[in-house]
Amino acid sequence: MAAEAGKRGLCWPYYNGSLNPGVFNNGDGEVVAIYDYETYAPPSTNGNGGLGFIGMQRCTDCDSSPIADLASRQAAQGWATVFTLNEPDINGISPSDAASWYIQYVNPLAIKKSLPAVTSSTNSGQGLSWLSEMISACGGQCYYDYINLGIQIVVTEFALQNPAGGQADQVAFYQQAFPFLDGASYVQLYFPFVATSPSLFSSNDAAGAAYVGTGSCLYNDDGSPSAVGNLMY
Repeated sequence: MAAEAGKRGLCWPYYNGSLNPGVFNNGDGEVVAIYDYETYAPPSTNGNGGLGFIGMQRCTDCDSSPIADLASRQAAQGWATVFTLNEPDINGISPSDAASWYIQYVNPLAIKKSLPAVTSSTNSGQGLSWLSEMISACGGQCYYDYINLGIQIVVTEFALQNPAGGQADQVAFYQQAFPFLDGASYVQLYFPFVATSPSLFSSNDAAGAAYVGTGSCLYNDDGSPSAVGNLMY
């Protein structure tokens, strides 16, 4: 099913240098975005593949995406949207520190902004609980357009957790999830996890592959779209 108003995107790992994101850009506008957890351009054989790149300042400051370079990288690459802090609720970042950081570094960007991408945890102080505490700590001074998750929602990562049926179960799940998300007026973008191949995923992120399984990968090992990938367009 084609996505309404182009909601689908690629969640692109750093180790995807041998893959081409353009295979999902068929000219129909169903897959429209790509992000790579960083503020540098996606490593690939074909740049952004003709998709809109969304920079992500996944950390408060790190070697791959220095906070001092956030504004200059955005200006040089021309992103229209920035994602912020990946899973801060389980990475030792307090809501109050995140709020102060956001006000200082993210607010000044004259583009669309997203609040940090929290986990799906329901534990106190994590997930939406953490995000609610951050918003309170902002005191109305954090300017944002999207909430990443889950104003508009951007779903930055989603898949079944290592289902017994592997790829077949993931396909069945996405066949139900995509139409729902396409029709949900409050969902701006969504990114199935993950836009890589089983071999690249397993060799570069063994823990992630063990947790989710490789059945949700959008690519086959030969670089062609997988059974899940074929649902994207």
